[in-house]
Amino acid sequence: MKKLVAVIFGALIVQTPFFSQEQAGDSSVQFEFKYKKNDRYRILSTVNEDVFINGEKSHHALIVNRVTARVTETDETGGGITECTFMTTEDSTGSRTGAKFSYGEEYKSVFHRTKNGIYTISDEYFMPTVRDVPVFPDKKLSPGDKWTARGHEAHDLRRIFGLETPYKVPFVAEYEYIGKEEEGNLHVFKVKYNMKMKVPQNQIPQTEDYPVAMNGFSDETVFWDLEKGAIDHYSENFRIIMETATGVVLEFSGTAQAEVTEFERTATEENLSAVQNKVSDMGIQNVTVSKGEKGLTLSLEDIKFQADSAELLDSEKMKLEQIAQILEAWPENDILVTGHTALAGTAKMRQELSEQRARAVADYMILLGVRDRFHIFTQGFGATRPVAPNTTEEGKARNRRVEITIMDN
Repeated sequence: MKKLVAVIFGALIVQTPFFSQEQAGDSSVQFEFKYKKNDRYRILSTVNEDVFINGEKSHHALIVNRVTARVTETDETGGGITECTFMTTEDSTGSRTGAKFSYGEEYKSVFHRTKNGIYTISDEYFMPTVRDVPVFPDKKLSPGDKWTARGHEAHDLRRIFGLETPYKVPFVAEYEYIGKEEEGNLHVFKVKYNMKMKVPQNQIPQTEDYPVAMNGFSDETVFWDLEKGAIDHYSENFRIIMETATGVVLEFSGTAQAEVTEFERTATEENLSAVQNKVSDMGIQNVTVSKGEKGLTLSLEDIKFQADSAELLDSEKMKLEQIAQILEAWPENDILVTGHTALAGTAKMRQELSEQRARAVADYMILLGVRDRFHIFTQGFGATRPVAPNTTEEGKARNRRVEITIMDN
């Protein structure tokens, strides 16, 4: 659940970590975060979790969280301010939910983090879920050294309980430095923590329902890039159990993993010109190319589907096969597919159709091997973002489009 419901950054009560030294000996490695202004990176995390309600399995969820980050400022203490965009994709299946796909929710966040790893973040932000992990002591460490530090999880419960600020659960994390990989340059450490919190009766608001207790655990293995001063990747086992004031017990358990990667900037004049030339040379009709905040976008206007459906015509599949060849130039960048409709039918119908058509294009690109399902995202915007008036057939045709963005952020 920590990954399922915690999707925004909330205010952080800044806490001073405490450390316990359980082993003595010669220290050898100094761990600390290293920030450089305008550094950019991407984190892609995948969560597989089972969800239970009152002991009965509700569904299984596969959740992909894509985070793009930029360091905007650094300070004399070695800390840095980071701006992030979080995009989530969820695929939930089960007896209670049937099959449900939710794509492309976006959340912004801004926070300061010290070189030791301590966050300062305001209540308007709900992401990231886990705060102050890892936190490092201000000393060198040798393999086998252990330490502890305070942290907390900040959960987004706006949808479930209508909470306007993050629901925070404190913990004390236990760390152990394992050592350097036998093969490779990464350093490995373990992070474990248990949570147990019960809200005092006099602090429970008079609402229809409220989370009155939460407990659980996290067991992580972290691989650290010492030269970059950043996590390279990690894996985790977790379980969270929440009890509500009405006696409902929610349980979320599963595994998570994440990788931190760099990506090539695509939204440049040089790339724009190169892709426009490729589109022209390949004779792809009704495709325009533009660069924007998210990256380089190919807009497929007047894209053809079966009437009132999301089933691609063969002619459009051939067009996507040509575009797939263009995308081969940026194999490390994620892809965002957005669907748009003309102004016809109800707003709900337009929204659903735009989402379905974006997904149809994404599914075909996955089938072509352009990206796997963890590196392609979809959104639908209905008729809310027209590029031409809906008063003419030509304008409507332009608005019936799917856009494919090679993402920079």
